[in-house]
Amino acid sequence: MSMPWTASQIVAEVHEGAMTAEAAVARSLAAIAERDPQLNCFTKVLGDEALADARALDADPERLQAAPLAGVPFAVKDLFDIEGQTTRAGSAIHASRPAATRDATLVDRLRQAGAILLGSLNMDEFAYGFSTENAHYGATRNPHDPQRIAGGSSGGSASAVAARMVPLSLGSDTNGSIRVPAALCGVYGLKPTYGGLSKAGTTQFVASLDHVGHFTLTADDLLLAYGCMAGHDSRDPTRLRTCDSIARCADLGRLRVGILGGWFRQGAIDEAIEATEKVAAGFAHVRATKLDQSDRARSAAYCITAAEAGNLHLPSLRSQAAGFDPATRNRLIAGALLPASIYLEAQRFRTVYRKIAMELFEQFDVLLAPSTPCAAPRIGQSHFEVAGEQVLVRPNLGIFTQPISFIGLPVVSVPVCLPGKLPLGVQLIGRPGSDRNLLTIASALEREGCCGALTLEELE
Repeated sequence: MSMPWTASQIVAEVHEGAMTAEAAVARSLAAIAERDPQLNCFTKVLGDEALADARALDADPERLQAAPLAGVPFAVKDLFDIEGQTTRAGSAIHASRPAATRDATLVDRLRQAGAILLGSLNMDEFAYGFSTENAHYGATRNPHDPQRIAGGSSGGSASAVAARMVPLSLGSDTNGSIRVPAALCGVYGLKPTYGGLSKAGTTQFVASLDHVGHFTLTADDLLLAYGCMAGHDSRDPTRLRTCDSIARCADLGRLRVGILGGWFRQGAIDEAIEATEKVAAGFAHVRATKLDQSDRARSAAYCITAAEAGNLHLPSLRSQAAGFDPATRNRLIAGALLPASIYLEAQRFRTVYRKIAMELFEQFDVLLAPSTPCAAPRIGQSHFEVAGEQVLVRPNLGIFTQPISFIGLPVVSVPVCLPGKLPLGVQLIGRPGSDRNLLTIASALEREGCCGALTLEELE
């Protein structure tokens, strides 16, 4: 009862009358019933509501034919507001809060495009982690090996797509929380330019680093959904616009591509390097380069994350400390105690690092780097090896993603599945505002066979 369709295939069949939106939702619900008990992706399934929404769409042929995502089932990380539901953000202390009075902007835009919401998805508590081993709601498992993590903090979102429960899901990325699980679960993930997709109606984690984005099985689906969600939103606290309407070259034979070495190579397993080289082979003009001071950028992002998150949750830490996941609580307390001078120095360094990156983009159109240093660790595994040193799993899976989100650059994590190996991901990194161009490049690479998710048969 798994769902083998992509979003694009569902839309085509619904528009052609070969399938109803209700049938698409029903099959997705059956896949959830079959697979989710093992994988633990969903924190809430809105089955009755989804079927009612699908029937309403089927009953309105004019709206159905005009809908670019007609009948596409989707689900959202449990930090996106869903009208009538409590947004828990992976926590226990938010479970008693009042229900949301309106949908998050991206949820509303997907609904307006004809997509059908099926429910909310598991995550690390308050999005603070890279593993989705949630002390309150359990660990989300990787469809490629259920003894391994799905990555985080958007682990439920990535695993649900990889397991063919839904073809589209929403997540968030502060330091790598879309790119890490996309890589470990072998799906596509977009972290847009900072402010490129609206954060209105989402639970904040680190205001100056938070991004929201999505997961799909194909690059074309990533682009399709992006087109339905992009655009300025007066509700968005970031209130930024991207410049993705500016046409840029997406010809693989003409693009200037740099493979990042230095920080982005040391500590990566051989398969991560091989995956990056496989993607690079799709381009004609490739050379090695470095993004200087990325080690400092990662450290600065770490300090900003701890300080802002600790400050945000300080009232709850004072009144409800016992209600937190202990691993989250201890890091939030440490962040709340971080001296202001360290936070300010880290913020000042963002200007320096952004200038270094922008100078690099004078030489290159796209930069490539592994999304993670390794494939998915096992559930409960506390350490893994990076550059000959044993480091903690939970804070260190994002060592290659943190420097990039530190300055808000857009990234598409594309899946690479080497024979006999667990999935890995490669970051396609662009200059600010080049989101749509990166998505077009990812589609071209997929057509060339340089990246792509496993088929359903390969997954099973």
